[in-house]
Amino acid sequence: MRVAFFGSPAYAIPTLERLALSHEIVLVVSQPDAPAGRGMTVKSPAVAQWARAREVPLLQPSRVRDAAFEDEFSTFQPDVAVTVAYGQILPATLLAIPQHGFLNAHGSILPELRGAAPIQWALIRGFDETGVTIMTTDPGLDTGPIRLIRRLPISPDATARELSDALSELSASAMAEALDLLERGELPSLPQDDDAATYAPLLTKDDGNIRWTDSSTKIVNRFRGVALWPGSRFRFRDNWVRVGSLGSSDAVSDGGSPGTIVGINPAGVHVKVGDGAVCVVKVTPPGKSSLPADAWANAMGLRVGDDLA
Repeated sequence: MRVAFFGSPAYAIPTLERLALSHEIVLVVSQPDAPAGRGMTVKSPAVAQWARAREVPLLQPSRVRDAAFEDEFSTFQPDVAVTVAYGQILPATLLAIPQHGFLNAHGSILPELRGAAPIQWALIRGFDETGVTIMTTDPGLDTGPIRLIRRLPISPDATARELSDALSELSASAMAEALDLLERGELPSLPQDDDAATYAPLLTKDDGNIRWTDSSTKIVNRFRGVALWPGSRFRFRDNWVRVGSLGSSDAVSDGGSPGTIVGINPAGVHVKVGDGAVCVVKVTPPGKSSLPADAWANAMGLRVGDDLA
């Protein structure tokens, strides 16, 4: 099939490479090059780099709603368009151009976790299973018909990084299977149950704030979910301390309020929370390098009974 591929980050590359093995990639559409990193060096999205390296036609519109882009897109005459982590909302006029429309690989079992950050919120909310849904893209927010679902158990210690890697690979195999079925006229199409929908909005920096009053399970799950961005942190002496490693703790947490230190040892700093304790293992103080949490606590003169809240 003639495939137009819309994607931007490295997450989308396995799907692009898998489809290129058995279909003709007639066009790649990616986000524009943009400054990134501390030096604000202009960088191309990973998908754009892939296309340039293979001399595949590449478009990087700042706005896909421009009529000029739609006109240029239509000249490639794709049978189907595929989107994986592209980064822009697509208008109905664009969606209507390919013969078979647009298929999107969404990183959840729809209608759960519609939105921009399903991988992160699956972890924050403590899911033990997620997956990839291949759906027909429509003008709504992940509301289109479901074409195929492939499920994936979530490891209890997986962070957003590990789960993202796993779903990236699952997206590739699921989309390849969906296109094979589509080509044979055997790809089903089922409407979503809108009443069962939940949402996974973009994360903010505040989503990384540790809430000592939460349960230990919630705190650990949040740490796992925000590991890629924005990361976990807590406020201490008017500064934010970043947390590089955190887990549950068996430390006795009697006495004191949530945020009270209940133990300091080589395993880390054990902190009372809503229903027990967690162990902060590694931290990065403001302007410093990462170090073991017990070394940080000793350097700050902290003792059992002191409050981090």
